[in-house]
Amino acid sequence: MQNTLYVVVPCYNEQEVLPETARRLRDKLQYLINRGSISRKSRILFVNDGSKDDTWAIIQRLHIGNHFFSGLNLSRNRGHQNALLAGLMYAKDQADMVISMDADLQDDIDAVDEMVQKYLEGVDIVYGVRSSRDRDTFFKRTTAEGFYRLMNALGAETVFNHADYRLMSRRALDGLAQFREVNLFLRGIVPMIGYRTDVVTYERGERFAGESKYPLKKMLAFALEGITSLSVKPLRLITGLGFFIFVVSLFMILYNVIRWVGGHTVTGWASLSCSVWLIGGLILLSLGVIGEYVGKLYMEAKGRPRFLVQEVVDEQD
Repeated sequence: MQNTLYVVVPCYNEQEVLPETARRLRDKLQYLINRGSISRKSRILFVNDGSKDDTWAIIQRLHIGNHFFSGLNLSRNRGHQNALLAGLMYAKDQADMVISMDADLQDDIDAVDEMVQKYLEGVDIVYGVRSSRDRDTFFKRTTAEGFYRLMNALGAETVFNHADYRLMSRRALDGLAQFREVNLFLRGIVPMIGYRTDVVTYERGERFAGESKYPLKKMLAFALEGITSLSVKPLRLITGLGFFIFVVSLFMILYNVIRWVGGHTVTGWASLSCSVWLIGGLILLSLGVIGEYVGKLYMEAKGRPRFLVQEVVDEQD
């Protein structure tokens, strides 16, 4: 085993941070090679996810200037999860282990050392987990931690405070390749693979440059994607809610019959209007949740490709 490492970095409009990211990752790979932990065939694979700036041009220049750098250029923007998957599926045929991380340098690159060491000890999947969220605002910390708890409560198994900073062995990547769904949520799919896993904790830093690619709107959409892609509990909750309302309606019918027998037939307009609004809103909400699942079935049935690679720059010794 040559212990070849590929570091997969999805990029979308990252021209401001990419040169510094490349420099730090190059230095890290050189350090690990000099220490004998990884092979000289190890590479840094940047995946350009249809960027509108000079991201791909920078990747091409990096490749020309140093054999450590490789690149995939997707045919169009397919989203972070599909771009990451494209890099992982390419790298699994070239490497013994693959580390995925974002380009913004918030993930601690020094955690790579411990990840590689755990792989050498026989671990197939190593999760990078934040040790704390003290640097986050109260709102971000509360919503982020609530997101992980909600996901687990709804039956979608995730690793708490873990994003997409992880190491996967070739065997784990071969397992990932067998998951064919179009609606991707890798944070929930990877734990399904099994095999031996471990955790590396690290302090997450500030973004080096540029703007976050995940504003609140995208985070909410990402959470909805994860829940509906991995769990059917929302549908079961709708069933339970429907049963509960049915039971309540039986009691209401009994109550109205008793009032009619007793001669108290004064119409309760307030309670009636509230009931209509409540039940109407629940029906629309239930239809929306069901529609979300039906839409996902529609997309899965089409079997469209999750990504298309337009261009590859890579070089093996």
